[in-house]
Amino acid sequence: MSEPESNLSKNIELLLGVLIAVFAAVLAINDLGAGRFGDDEMIAHNQQAKQYSWYQSKSIKQNLHENQIDLLETLEHTSLINKESKTILDSVRENKITDIKRYKKEKKEILLGSQVVGKDNWMLEDDSGALGNIIGAKEWENTAEVLGKAGDYFDLSTLFLQICIVFGAISLVIQKLSTRKIFMYLMILIGIIGSVFTILAYQTAYSI
Repeated sequence: MSEPESNLSKNIELLLGVLIAVFAAVLAINDLGAGRFGDDEMIAHNQQAKQYSWYQSKSIKQNLHENQIDLLETLEHTSLINKESKTILDSVRENKITDIKRYKKEKKEILLGSQVVGKDNWMLEDDSGALGNIIGAKEWENTAEVLGKAGDYFDLSTLFLQICIVFGAISLVIQKLSTRKIFMYLMILIGIIGSVFTILAYQTAYSI
């Protein structure tokens, strides 16, 4: 190998070392985001399931009250109920109807969230006893969906960046200058693609 080629080879080796370090740093940043937002996605899925379970419990209570109203109306049509008892039954039925209306509002807030239903329809308190802080099941579902998409970008970025670093390592051990350049260019191209996916992943995750 001539002296100019030797100098060029050393310069390429130096450049490869710098590029590998840069793409390895991007990979570390990508892995950090993947871990953080992966945990957030799991939390969102758990909260979504919790909210839907809460919604279901309200639906069961609503159905029980509706069945009780049906039973009361059936009793009213029988000759077994006198006028005084009918007054009591009417009062009980009105209370049941009021409860049903409340359950419907609560279900809507559980499903859509406090901010969506508006202050006039706030019915539920959070753990601190404050109104208007309920994050709805649909909101958690949307959060989980967005974070899932971000997770896909993080995974693609990890794949491309790892391949990039492998190509860089191969390029370092190859002696033939032309072949070394080919692997270096491939490393740069794949590394840029991986870096773009990292950026997309963070943009997607922070879009919530």
